[in-house]
Amino acid sequence: MKKEAIRNVKTFDELLDTKYGKAGSSLRDEHEAKANYFVISEMLKEARKEAHITQEQLAEKIGTKKAIFPGLKTAKLIFSYLRCSKYLKPD
Repeated sequence: MKKEAIRNVKTFDELLDTKYGKAGSSLRDEHEAKANYFVISEMLKEARKEAHITQEQLAEKIGTKKAIFPGLKTAKLIFSYLRCSKYLKPD
C-alpha cells in the first residue's frame, strides 16, 4: 500500500507526508531532526575546513577527542558541540 502511495505523489511535501506522516507526527519530527543534524554537521565540517584546522585541532580547542566527530554526523550530540563554532575563526 505505501509503495503504491509513494508512486502516486506529485510533490515533495506529499512524499514527506506519505513516507513519514503529517508535520507534527513523531515519525516526521524524527526524520526532520535527522535531516537538520546532517545539515549542521556539513556546515560544521565546511567551516572547519575554511578555517584550515584539522579535526584534532578543533577537538583540542573544544576540549574533546577527535573520536567524537564521526558520531556527531549522525547523533544528537551535535547540538552540544555547536559551541565550538566560535573556535572556527583562523588565529
